[in-house]
Amino acid sequence: MYQLNFKMKKRYLIVLLAIMISGYGQKNKSQTKDIAILEQKMASKKMNLRVNPNTQNYDVTYHKLEFTVDPSNYFISGMVTTTFTALTDLTTVTFDLTNQLTVSNVTQNALGLAFTQNANNELVITLPSMLTSGASATVVISYSGAPATGEAAFTTSTHNNSPVLYTLSEPYGARDWWPCKQDLNDKVDAIDIYITAPSQYVSVSNGIEPAAPVINGTAKTTHFHHDYPIPAYLIAIAVTNYSVYNQTGGTAPNQYPIINYIYPETLASVQTQLDQTPLILNLYENLFEIYPFHTEKYGHAQFGWGGGMEHTTVSFMNSFGRGLIAHEMAHQWFGDKITCGSWKDIWLNEGFATYVAALVIENFDGQSAFETEKNKMINNITSQTNGAVYLTDTDLTNVNRIFDSRLTYNKGAMVLNMLRFKMGDDLFFQALKNYLKDVNLAYKYSKTPDLQSHLEAVYDSSLTEFFNDWIYNQGYPIYNITAQNLSGGQAKFTINQTQSDASVSYFEMPVPIRVFGTGGQQLDLVLNNTVNGETFTKNVPFTISSITFDPNKNIISKGNSATLSKEKFELTTAQISLNQQNDILSLNLLSGITIEKTVFYNIAGQRIKTTRSATTWDISSWSSGVYFMSIQTDTGSKKLKFVKN
Repeated sequence: MYQLNFKMKKRYLIVLLAIMISGYGQKNKSQTKDIAILEQKMASKKMNLRVNPNTQNYDVTYHKLEFTVDPSNYFISGMVTTTFTALTDLTTVTFDLTNQLTVSNVTQNALGLAFTQNANNELVITLPSMLTSGASATVVISYSGAPATGEAAFTTSTHNNSPVLYTLSEPYGARDWWPCKQDLNDKVDAIDIYITAPSQYVSVSNGIEPAAPVINGTAKTTHFHHDYPIPAYLIAIAVTNYSVYNQTGGTAPNQYPIINYIYPETLASVQTQLDQTPLILNLYENLFEIYPFHTEKYGHAQFGWGGGMEHTTVSFMNSFGRGLIAHEMAHQWFGDKITCGSWKDIWLNEGFATYVAALVIENFDGQSAFETEKNKMINNITSQTNGAVYLTDTDLTNVNRIFDSRLTYNKGAMVLNMLRFKMGDDLFFQALKNYLKDVNLAYKYSKTPDLQSHLEAVYDSSLTEFFNDWIYNQGYPIYNITAQNLSGGQAKFTINQTQSDASVSYFEMPVPIRVFGTGGQQLDLVLNNTVNGETFTKNVPFTISSITFDPNKNIISKGNSATLSKEKFELTTAQISLNQQNDILSLNLLSGITIEKTVFYNIAGQRIKTTRSATTWDISSWSSGVYFMSIQTDTGSKKLKFVKN
């Protein structure tokens, strides 16, 4: 989800619009920076996100939602038929509903039931008899009124002088316009939505239209059916004079319609952008699995918030840039099919959507653009020294923290990138495919340990240390890496690390480096670093002249140094020989080693000759006896002895 001043008081609108416009002009920002900013709901204040304990004793299995609306009138009348199963013995059942809407009637099997609406925004219905645990019942609630405005979940406005109505309920705004159970952890098995509006308008909601709209006088009723589990906050409606732009997604035999509901004045200008939609869908299907709701539809509905929202099967969009399309579409897999099981695990929605959208850059624009995007995220993450991906209990009262661009979005995304780097592409993407098809998670809920288990099952090794360091604890590493040329085509690397936050004692991570030679050679290496001061000896078939840390931007880090040590090591491969005439001395070294100086001494220790780059010497004039030579090269030194007969 991605939205401007979601649930914000109107007096902040102009300020945030200015921030948004200013932000898009900053070219060094990640494409998801603005997405995360716009998704912060009620950015000017904190709100209570605790689940209503009075709705935890039943499970909703079905909704029939019948709404009568007019986009020119801020009003709704509705009839909501809800089937639920008791989890304990019930004599009453409680729904979330703003007390600004008035319930006129509640029935069960056509018999009226007693009910009350209270100051806690609850509708409490007295059942005709005790409903025992495991039994199911259906109630029908009729209500009407002007929806509550506190969370701006129900909006009427205009575009190009035409009225428009749309909803956006995340996280807890559904109660402002219909009686529901807006618990994050209760998905409804199936829904039918009937929208009755003036006949000149087009209505939009989740799922497919089983039949053509029915016109009755000046009113038109449009029926949508959605046959997949869905939480209350992802149920949405929109009504205006939409133009419809149809496309096709998927590949035969699993093709499905892409239906775009666009303002008429906008369609011509955004059609080229919308044409990216089937291409991105195909990429995601290749990387992960078929679109999760392929038996119904995908599409977009234009609306007035400054961003987007991943309503199941139809993302509500203010604009149609590729980054926003990619982000909201990614949520259909990560957020809609598998929904985070708590707000502490929100990175499973937003971190994934951010990283998957970055994969569009990688696959459509190439590695250089992908590295640039990752570098922007790294710079944002390391702009502060602390912060964890996973939320604390205290964080749950702060919407700005839940939807924090630096931690939930960018750090969550880069942690996924580091897992990919650590595991390798084949294992990483296989683990995600397994995660998405897990019957215990698919169309249900997931928490962070569920993802870890799937990654570990494929990786065949524990990732507990990784998750502790990068998900649950805070900060990032600062690396100091030195390289030293050895003889024999080898080099020694030493890694030292400090941490930006004391919550992590050491970040264990494969460390990527790139070494360069004086002749333009280049070699990429990965050093599996687990402790401070760790050394690695690697084969490097040239003399290293410089070293770069993490050239492809795969690790969250900052302030790193990578240097070439000037320390010399004794050569082990230098050999000398005299010809048969005993007058020409030759030195044999491995290719790539440069001689800097050679000094000759007699048996008395007196220096008798010095050369710079020579490898052969005429010693015909020298007296018979024992001599010593000291050889200095760019990789080390060696002392040798020879005898002239």
